[in-house]
Amino acid sequence: MSEAKDGDTATADIYATSSDGDTRFFGQPWALAHVFGVEMWERFSFYGMQGILLIYLYYTAAEGGLGIDKSVATGIVGAYGGAVYLSTILGAWIADRLLGSERVLFFSAWVIMAGHIALALIPGVLGVGVGLVLVALGSGGLKANATSVVGTLYSAEDTRRDGGFSLFYLGINLGAFFGPLLTGLLQTTLGFHWGFGLAAVGMGIGLIQYSIGRKGLPAAARIVPNPLPRSRYGMWAGIAVAGVAAIVLLTVTGVIRADNLALVVILVTVVAAIAYFVVVLSSPRIEPIERSRVFAFIPLFIVSVGFWSLYQQQFTVLTIYSDVRLNRDLFGWEMPVSWVQSINPIFIIILSGVFAAVWTKLGSRQPSTPVKFGLGAIIMGAAFLLFLVWANGGENTTPLLGIIGILFVFTVAELFISPIGLSVSTKLAPAVFHTQMIALFFLSVALGTAIAGELGKFYDPNDEVPYFTILGFVAIALGVALVLCVKPVLKLMRGVR
Repeated sequence: MSEAKDGDTATADIYATSSDGDTRFFGQPWALAHVFGVEMWERFSFYGMQGILLIYLYYTAAEGGLGIDKSVATGIVGAYGGAVYLSTILGAWIADRLLGSERVLFFSAWVIMAGHIALALIPGVLGVGVGLVLVALGSGGLKANATSVVGTLYSAEDTRRDGGFSLFYLGINLGAFFGPLLTGLLQTTLGFHWGFGLAAVGMGIGLIQYSIGRKGLPAAARIVPNPLPRSRYGMWAGIAVAGVAAIVLLTVTGVIRADNLALVVILVTVVAAIAYFVVVLSSPRIEPIERSRVFAFIPLFIVSVGFWSLYQQQFTVLTIYSDVRLNRDLFGWEMPVSWVQSINPIFIIILSGVFAAVWTKLGSRQPSTPVKFGLGAIIMGAAFLLFLVWANGGENTTPLLGIIGILFVFTVAELFISPIGLSVSTKLAPAVFHTQMIALFFLSVALGTAIAGELGKFYDPNDEVPYFTILGFVAIALGVALVLCVKPVLKLMRGVR
């Protein structure tokens, strides 16, 4: 498509499908089942590995770990998590300019499986480095493009969209539930590398399932919205080589180190986000209505960063908290640390269907996206304040039911922001930046995740009150500010709610 017409018309031309009357998959298009499946297995492998990653880094060699300092380990996990979402930009760019979303999704799944195999088979820090880089690149490519493919299943007027994304989110969390349970069980019985190996097997199953069903996806999923002219291939290849060389040089010279990885990812993500907004907003290929909608996305982006800065501490501060502070005794048997990561997905599995049904039932009467985002941030802040009930306690003093209750509140907050953010990014996206707009939403997750890793360095188990209080009230303030600004934000969204 060489020239964008009216934003709504252009989007409809490219992404409209014939699935409006297809209700075979729980009231949604049957093609959703294919993306649901591969995303479920990818999340199985991703969260299964991440559930044991932090303790692998800081457990001693006698315990099967690498013996890295806890503060450095939390920074590495935060940086890795941020890099996953940061790499969605690369995956989105390749989809929009070279291959299309469906193909990038397929190839990314192979890269992810290779990363898990590296973690399972290569010992020590080398295995961690190779494995995490491959998983980060592959997951980044898969995440934005799976979301983009789901977006192609619905026309702009289809009110099932938010319900469909909530159902898609159910698939994500089925994988996120079983992954930590099974890898954690293998880690405690056979060792860490067996757990990493199971993650590779899970991704392999997802690849087989998707290979069988990918032909059933609509042709719109394979469209390259803004093809890169072949005359510019050489220039971009040179940029890629220069980028890799710069990272290697900065690492070799000690500028990028294990103890500052999270901060590096934060800085890179901030620069990338600002640059991306500038590129999209200044593009002559988008219409005024599309430009206005991108401006509307900025406050949603900021609130999303605040939300994920707290939520993603499940993999940093909450993991340490669960290892030391949480009473994990179950009738005389100590529950693996990683199993705490499966509590949130249980609630997602239960509640995502409820939320999907509610949004579908309400249709045009449901709360607007800015209101949902604001409520999500407020609820997330309240969840952090709940930690104050057991603040400054001793070892094994926090009851399991207490953490279950807090993670229930985490889940409610998540369902107001995460699936809604995926959905609104497809609705606000200019036609020629469709997948890259989704990547912008994931940049907010990248920034929040990296900040979560950096914030973990300030967590003091001996004085927890300031930590949980300050972060809780900051999130609440962000949410209240967005709710107060709903009218001007909706005006910029130009008809999108």
